[in-house]
Amino acid sequence: MRLPQPFVDVWTPRALGLLRLVVGFLYLQHGTAKLLHVPHVTLFDGLRPWSLDGFAGMLEIAGSVLILLGLFTRPVAFLLSGEMAVAYFMAHAPQGHFFVPALNQGELAVLYCFIFLFLSVAGAGTWSLDARRAE
Repeated sequence: MRLPQPFVDVWTPRALGLLRLVVGFLYLQHGTAKLLHVPHVTLFDGLRPWSLDGFAGMLEIAGSVLILLGLFTRPVAFLLSGEMAVAYFMAHAPQGHFFVPALNQGELAVLYCFIFLFLSVAGAGTWSLDARRAE
């Protein structure tokens, strides 16, 4: 089934905007869990802010807020994509099963990496400050 072109033209930027908002909201929780302990994740108890994970939390909070606002989406998403690639190769791949993220708990890192990479190319979509600035 093929959707009518006017429908696709109207809803593609909106769907992109929704994807950006949902991913930004979910990703924000990773940073706040690390640095603010909300939601509480016992793995992050005692995390030092200036550690590698603490720095990742700072990137996740700041980057997520910018992604949610749709401000500087392309460069921020590219940076966050890189962060997730590093997370996969440093934290998940060494656990074994390099090419099977389902077995090394790296699925979220891979998904975030490629969603952010997509946003770095596609932009913010509608409902964003980037769209406002382009007007």
